[in-house]
Amino acid sequence: MTGNAVLDQETSSKAVYSQQDGVWLPSVLSRGPWDPRAQHGGAPSALLAHLAEAAVSEPGWQLTRLTVELIKPVPVAPLTVRQEIHPARSTTRTTIELYADDVLVARAHALLLRGQAITVQDDVPGWSPEQLLPPPSECSERLVIPGMPTGTSFYWSAMEILMAQGDSAAPGAGAAWFRLTVPLIEGRPASPAMRAAAVADFGNGLSWILPVEQYLFANADLSLHLHRPPQGEWIGLIAETHADTSGAGTTMSRMYDVHGPIGVAIQTLVMRERAAK
Repeated sequence: MTGNAVLDQETSSKAVYSQQDGVWLPSVLSRGPWDPRAQHGGAPSALLAHLAEAAVSEPGWQLTRLTVELIKPVPVAPLTVRQEIHPARSTTRTTIELYADDVLVARAHALLLRGQAITVQDDVPGWSPEQLLPPPSECSERLVIPGMPTGTSFYWSAMEILMAQGDSAAPGAGAAWFRLTVPLIEGRPASPAMRAAAVADFGNGLSWILPVEQYLFANADLSLHLHRPPQGEWIGLIAETHADTSGAGTTMSRMYDVHGPIGVAIQTLVMRERAAK
């Protein structure tokens, strides 16, 4: 199937991805904010989380780290997979590569741990908030990033995003709750780790510091670390972006569900001034 055939599915898209003969077909719901021909980083990150979890067939394994390298813009076009799996007694490591027309566009390194029950003291003081407040049931303002396209896309159509803290119309740190509104993979439920990976890539947009009309601030990678799977459909981010005049930036996101922290995510940003029209 060609890239044009994928794009022709716009009017009937009900999931971000479908699979046909071992090939992954992204729908228009995977689109990102920078180019309608390229996917939002959250879409392939969720797909890579699914492929990592599929590396183990036994129950009791947990995806604890997913590092995604976005080598090229991932096109809204058919994707093939190459994967290596390195199992051990307590850990499984896997490297996954996504190809478009035999061109490597993304690579992920994932770590899965075999669960083992332990007793953990739950009242140890820390620097991060114990909960993201207010909860999603008390939030109503949708995240609207000034200058960001609002057509059919992963950001606008596949996610419900409610501001919890900060001002989405002004630069600076922010917090929001995210909920998928469509299936990630046609005919399959999204796992907690897949939903976390889909949300983790939104940190740089939530905490933007440069205007979209004048600058690009796309992330070249994403590193997600989960100490527990999220519970429930809502996942929250508290995100903060820092940048240097060299054009390099980082976004740090603390991740939550309605019960408390679940992990962290870090993005490396490539910040460039847009060419004059």
